[in-house]
Amino acid sequence: MADEHPLTWRREGAFDPAEAGKLLGRMGHGGFLGMRYGNHGPDWFEAELPWREDLVGAGNSGVLASGPIISLFDNCTSMAIWTRRGRFVPHVTLDLRIDYVRAAVPGRSVIARAECYQLRGDLAFVRALAHDGDAADPLAHAAAIFMVLGDSE
Repeated sequence: MADEHPLTWRREGAFDPAEAGKLLGRMGHGGFLGMRYGNHGPDWFEAELPWREDLVGAGNSGVLASGPIISLFDNCTSMAIWTRRGRFVPHVTLDLRIDYVRAAVPGRSVIARAECYQLRGDLAFVRALAHDGDAADPLAHAAAIFMVLGDSE
């Protein structure tokens, strides 16, 4: 029997961030990294990247490599856009700038929260912050611009 709801958040109708968040850690790159849904609001999305030894960068520092953190930002910023729009609309990353303030504490998960603060035509503007337990002590900030493919509104 065919699955009525295939494993995707690309469904007709309203975008459900909590439902899509459940899929985040089960599909694609987010699934490989073990990302987990955290929370969301009308224009923001939060997810967690659990610490794993195989995600540690070079050496014996125990610090997560930058690649998984970049992926966490990319996933959260996209989810924030779909959350604000209220529906899935394909888009591409035009620019994703990340400023690292400090290294993540070894052994701690990294939490990212992204906010889509502006939609203008085919463009979506997003900012994000990552921390490892205290949002007042971030380890990285991100700013991103995405372009919608197809119908923007």
